[in-house]
Amino acid sequence: MNQLEHRKTQRFELRLPIELVRTGPNPLGKLTETRNVSSGGVLFSSELQLPVGEPIEYFITLPTGKEGGVRLHCVGTVIRLEARPPRTPKDKEKPFNVAATLERYEFVRNGR
Repeated sequence: MNQLEHRKTQRFELRLPIELVRTGPNPLGKLTETRNVSSGGVLFSSELQLPVGEPIEYFITLPTGKEGGVRLHCVGTVIRLEARPPRTPKDKEKPFNVAATLERYEFVRNGR
């Protein structure tokens, strides 16, 4: 498919903090940033080459404007890994784009 391929869900270009908790049985504890988000999944930049097909657990921090905030605890599967050409020095730190599904989620208040 080309750049105008049809998606099942609408994607939103949102830069949100994302904490990668684990992939499969391996703990990660890595912080990065989303590139886009939809109701069906997320695309984020990463320093890690995460294996396609592996289960993944992650938290997305949502902007609330209130003290404490809310995080979205998500479970999904890594469905794509692609190298991205560096455009800025910061890009060299996270040279991969990772796409993951969002199969299950729950809202969690920060501090709980």
